[in-house]
Amino acid sequence: MAREGLIRLTGNGNGHGGPCGKNDCPNVYRTAAGTILVQGDVSKAFRPPDGEGLVEIPETVLREAVSALGW
Repeated sequence: MAREGLIRLTGNGNGHGGPCGKNDCPNVYRTAAGTILVQGDVSKAFRPPDGEGLVEIPETVLREAVSALGW
């Protein structure tokens, strides 16, 4: 899936772009299928099952995504 096919719900210049220095992460995206993708720092809190990943994002980023979806 190309990044261009995603709807970016966070980090659009409103001050919640994240700590990565390039206003690129952490972020929350919505796919054309309606699923949610989360981009963030890789976490080592526990080992997820094979084929899955665990990322960490600030609460403000999740709140921003929820607001963007109108939930």
